[in-house]
Parts: sequence; C-alpha cells; structure tokens
Amino acid sequence: MATNKDLRINGMIRVREVRLIDDQGEQKGVVPTLEAVRMAQEKGLDLVEIAPQAIPPVCRILDYGKYKFELEKKTRESKKKQKLVKMKEIRMQPKIEEHDLQFKAKHVREFLDEGNKVKVTVRFRGRELAHTELGKVVLDDVLALLEDSFVLDRPALMEGRFMSMIVSPKVKK
Repeated sequence: MATNKDLRINGMIRVREVRLIDDQGEQKGVVPTLEAVRMAQEKGLDLVEIAPQAIPPVCRILDYGKYKFELEKKTRESKKKQKLVKMKEIRMQPKIEEHDLQFKAKHVREFLDEGNKVKVTVRFRGRELAHTELGKVVLDDVLALLEDSFVLDRPALMEGRFMSMIVSPKVKK
C-alpha cells in the first residue's frame, strides 16, 4: 500500500493521462487525467495517485478520508503485534560473595523469563580497576549459573570503570 507521502489527490496530479482503477477495484485502463477527475467527482469520491513512479501513474477512485483511516488502522494493528523489549540492568562488585552472586543470577533469570534483555555490570572502585580479570570471572560465573536459558548478545567489555555484558532470552519455538 502507498504511504501518505506517495499520495496525491485530485488537483495535484500533473500528468496528461493516468491508469485508472475505479471504486469497485476494476481497471479502467489509461484515461486522460481530466476525465478521471470528472469520474471521481460524479461519484462524490477522490482521485488518489497510489503509484506515482509508474508510467503512466496509477490512480484510484476512493474516499480519501476512509482510505487514510484504514491505513492508520493497519499501522496501529502492526504496532500492537510488536513486542517491546526492555533492557534491565543488574550491577555487582568484583568481590561479590557466592550467595549474593546466586541471588543476582536468579534475578537475571527472572528478567530473561519475562522476555527482557539484561545488562549484567560489574563496577570497579579504586584499586579494583587494577584487577579487571576478577570482573570477567564474576560475569563468567553468572553465565554458568544461568545455564542455557539465554543468548549472549554482547560479551564482557570494559566501559570506563564498568565491565558489562548483555544477554537476551532464548527464542521459544
């Protein structure tokens, strides 16, 4: 279907002849533009150019208001079907205790089960920055605790004082 940018109504069609489709959806062939406009006015409808790039351009006789409403309705329907994926974040320290790590991993799993992406971040403070390998170990431990309930979108990367990775839920078939 044509978008609003592709449409031109009645007086703005600047070609001599158009390929016409009437209000019933039947092809009327190539007709002069003035005759197509007259036919549309007789039926109390609009002449809308739906394929301006074609030679000659394709025009259709229809109720433009109703047509515009149908287009908006279709876009609303397509937006309803889209799933909005949220990004959740879990932060931890490189010196995290085992129980705390399991607790945070449980939260990551819950977020993944809800269908959200999760950014798992390790924050380094002070001299901890000299031992970034500890952060990598913590992130690997989180992945081990999650088992196979995820897809690794982005592996562990340093971003300033933070090391983070992004995991998303596995697609269910």
